[in-house]
Amino acid sequence: MNRLVSVIIPCYNHAHFLTDALQSVLEQTYQNWECIIVNDGSPDDTEKIAQEWGKADSRFLYFNKKNGGLSSARNHGIENSRGEYILTLDADDKFDKTFIKKGVQILDENSKIGIVSCWGFRFMGNKYLEQFKPDGKNLNDYLFKNAAIGNSLFRKKCWEEVKGFDQEMKNGYEDWEFYIRVSKEGWETKIIKEPLFFYRQHKISMRTEALNKYDYEIRLYIFKKHKDIYLNFYDEMISFFLQSIDLNRKNELKRLNSINFRVGHYILKPFRFFKQLFKK
Repeated sequence: MNRLVSVIIPCYNHAHFLTDALQSVLEQTYQNWECIIVNDGSPDDTEKIAQEWGKADSRFLYFNKKNGGLSSARNHGIENSRGEYILTLDADDKFDKTFIKKGVQILDENSKIGIVSCWGFRFMGNKYLEQFKPDGKNLNDYLFKNAAIGNSLFRKKCWEEVKGFDQEMKNGYEDWEFYIRVSKEGWETKIIKEPLFFYRQHKISMRTEALNKYDYEIRLYIFKKHKDIYLNFYDEMISFFLQSIDLNRKNELKRLNSINFRVGHYILKPFRFFKQLFKK
C-alpha cells in the first residue's frame, strides 16, 4: 500500500484559507503524496503562499493558469499529476489526517471501487455547524442528488475514462455530474462512515449560489446530458418529481397557515385597501 496519491487543490481568491488546507495534507498519516496547487488566475496571494510551501517541502507543486473555473483547474492539476489515485480538495476545506490512508486501503483492496468519500462537518470559524452523511454506492444513488462529498479520492483511471470534469459547468454541481459519469462506467462508491472531511461554510459560496440561483438550470443541464440514464429510470424519475411537487405544495400551505403570515396579512390589509382605492 504505497501508491502515489496526487492531491489537487484549485485556488481562486481563497489564499487566506489555503494554509489550513495544505496543513491538513502535510499532516496525513499516509505520506506518499504530491500536492498540486492550481492558481486559477487568482489576484490574491495564492502564488506567494504556494511557492513558500513548495520551498519548505518539494511535494507541494505550483501551477498557474488563466481563470477557467473549478472544473478547468481540477483538470489542469490532474493532467499534470503523477499519482495513480487522485484526491480533490478545495482551498478552503480540510481533511482529517487519516483520510488518505483509509481511502487508499479501500481502493487497494477492492478493484470495483472507483470513488472513496466520507461523512463530514460544516464549520464556520471554530464552530462546527452540522454533520452530513452522504450514502452513495452506485449509479442509482446519484440520480437525483450528489451521494458523495464534492472532494473525494478516486482512481485516475476513472477520470481518464470519462475525460475529466465537465468544464462547461461553472456554476456548481460539477462533482455530482462527474460522479454520475464515473458510476455510469460501472464503478462503485465507498463511503467511510466517519466525519473525516471539514467543509468551511461561507455566507455566500459557490454551493449556496448554486442552490439559490442556478439549481434549476444546472439540474436541467445534467438531466438532458444524461437523458439515456433517466429514461432507463423513468418510474424513479416520475416518482422523484411528483414527490418534489408535493413537498413544495405542503411547504407553501404550511407557510400560508403560519402565525407570522396570518398576522402580517391582517396588518397589511388596510394598506392594501388604500392601495386599491388610490388605483381607482
